[in-house]
Amino acid sequence: MSNRVVCREASHAGSWYSASGNCQHSPSHAYKQVDPSITRRVFILGPSHHVPLSRCALSPADVYRTPLYDLRIDQKVYADLWKTGLFERMSLQTDEDEHSIEMHLPYTAKAMESHKDEFSIVPVLVGALSESKEQEYGKLLSKYLADPSNLFIISSDFCHWGQRFRYTYYDESQGEIYRSIEHLDRMGMGIIEQLDPMSFTNYLKKYRNTICGRHPIGVLLNAVAELRKSGLEMNFSFLNYAQSSQCRNWQDSSVSYAAGALIVH
Repeated sequence: MSNRVVCREASHAGSWYSASGNCQHSPSHAYKQVDPSITRRVFILGPSHHVPLSRCALSPADVYRTPLYDLRIDQKVYADLWKTGLFERMSLQTDEDEHSIEMHLPYTAKAMESHKDEFSIVPVLVGALSESKEQEYGKLLSKYLADPSNLFIISSDFCHWGQRFRYTYYDESQGEIYRSIEHLDRMGMGIIEQLDPMSFTNYLKKYRNTICGRHPIGVLLNAVAELRKSGLEMNFSFLNYAQSSQCRNWQDSSVSYAAGALIVH
């Protein structure tokens, strides 16, 4: 059995939200599942926040620097991905501006510190993919997910609620607004645990939940679906859930976070 950890990362939204004690601990629940002794390559899939992308993009850098040590980008895997014709190169400015991948780098460095000279990273910026594109990228990346030496990190927050996010879904039957948000999030989390990409797509269409990493999640779910065709057994479990604040009125706002792990047997 081997672990392929999937992180829903608390610090993704920015430092002002991670001031909440419950939120800042969310990523640690996922990173504690990492086994650095078997991990030789770390794929980090994060959503694009600043530039419009209809495909996925690769970094122009060779190395990412962290406060702990430098993380080397796997140029061999990059070359293989580039040959498919499915990827573009993001600009250095885009790379520097985007936080969805960056926020995972110190966690990755710390989790892998005992084997820091024995692994590389594969950062992938994921655009606003169509359903067919999520399937295409999922199928492409499935062979890497099947490799026990590869670790996948999926960067996403959950519900962004409030007028500032232009999303104020509220199911009054759940009680306070924050309880409605949690019910909505946990509905989506339950569907992700089923590892069914179509059900997740339908959930997003119905509720429009503002899950910023919905496309990286969709790529992962489609990669899992591809591997299941060959009889590979997998299960996903969420380990932690938190909100940046508890919304009680229409002037409030919050971002939700969760951490989970995918286990490939």
